[in-house]
Amino acid sequence: MASAAEQLASSINFGALSKATELKQRIWYTLGILIVARIGAYIPLPGINSAAFEAIFQQHSGGVLGMVDMFAGGAISRMTVFALGIMPYISASIIMQLLTSVSPTLEAWKKEGESGRRKINQWTRYGTLVLALAQSLGIANGLQNMASPTGAGAVIDPGFFFIFTTVVTLSCGTMFLMWLGEQITARGIGNGISLIIFAGIVARLPSALSQVFEQLRAGSINPLLVIGIAIGAVVIITFVVFFERAQRRLIVQYPKRQVGNRMFGGESSHLPLKLNMSGVIPPIFASSLLLLPLTVASFYSNQADLPEWVQTLIRWFSHGQPLYIAMYLGLIAFFAFFYTAIVFNPDETAENLKKNGGFLPGIRPGKNTAEHLDYVLTRLTVLGAAYLCAVCVLPEILISQYSVPFYFGGTSLLIVVSVTMDTVSQVHSHLLAHRYEGLIKKARLKGRRG
Repeated sequence: MASAAEQLASSINFGALSKATELKQRIWYTLGILIVARIGAYIPLPGINSAAFEAIFQQHSGGVLGMVDMFAGGAISRMTVFALGIMPYISASIIMQLLTSVSPTLEAWKKEGESGRRKINQWTRYGTLVLALAQSLGIANGLQNMASPTGAGAVIDPGFFFIFTTVVTLSCGTMFLMWLGEQITARGIGNGISLIIFAGIVARLPSALSQVFEQLRAGSINPLLVIGIAIGAVVIITFVVFFERAQRRLIVQYPKRQVGNRMFGGESSHLPLKLNMSGVIPPIFASSLLLLPLTVASFYSNQADLPEWVQTLIRWFSHGQPLYIAMYLGLIAFFAFFYTAIVFNPDETAENLKKNGGFLPGIRPGKNTAEHLDYVLTRLTVLGAAYLCAVCVLPEILISQYSVPFYFGGTSLLIVVSVTMDTVSQVHSHLLAHRYEGLIKKARLKGRRG
């Protein structure tokens, strides 16, 4: 028999949205922030020769720049104030989470609760600014060395002033995007950083579709391939939804206890462990680490002037190359295990169960419970990492073999589907809370009348 909470959740529909005033405000606030983020992706960087840069970008759009431009929502192809996107923040978050595992000070901050989390977030912001300054300086220098096939430079007036304004503009754009993401998380619906990336990918889908149809009309792509891509996208979406909802439920039993003449406890519940507890974080982290170091190098139009080892590195890490795919697989698997270890601590969970009198049937409380949780979680994470690798890498291999836009790859579809599911889940949670508040108010009114 379904519980009362499950019955209430199943009865919720979006018709109740009209009565949930706070939820509507959060949704409108989120949409407003995303619109601001998209407007910034169309404001050009001062001093850029747009026509020359567009021609230059077309030469490199199939490689590193194309992938980074997907995450930036097209801001790089237009070279706008948001060209750096949110990737410096993601890179800073990776560094801070790695340092948290090895630094006693950061580990102590993490255990302080809300105050510790604020300290870690503040240092993450400092790291974001440092990375943004370094990357924007590299981009500014690279832009001055770029020239279109006709010989026109990408920069109208190269020099110190252009470098200074570019570094300030791009760094401020990244910090502003980071602030927008934090505002969505705090006052809106869903995870702000993920939603900004989601909005950028979705905004580029219409142009990607038109590109495919143009290739189809010109005869440069096989119609059967297009049908196969459409079927593959549906299969991937179904695959993602199934695995994102998959979980292992461990039964938790609570002993009976007698208080006076009454017996309490004895009920059982379950501890849900998701198959993919790390969510969409591993592909995003892996992509940012793989692509960002090569982004600046890709801005040099004459790569023959680069050192030989840099040119070799660019060739090895080109999109679709074996080393690129192998590193991508390895980083996804690493971050799947790493992020799962951060969000779920078996020792802490076992200790909390022991304090509340709960235990897993057949497993002794304490250390044995922690070891069992760690064993189950490791097996689940192996399956979750394999699922992420399959979804992200197999379509990328097909994309590298055929001239299909990156937006139909597994990474982009995984981000879109996962963020959509997470956002809808939060909407349902707010609706459920609103329904409970309504029931409590009605019960109070009836009690007063009685």
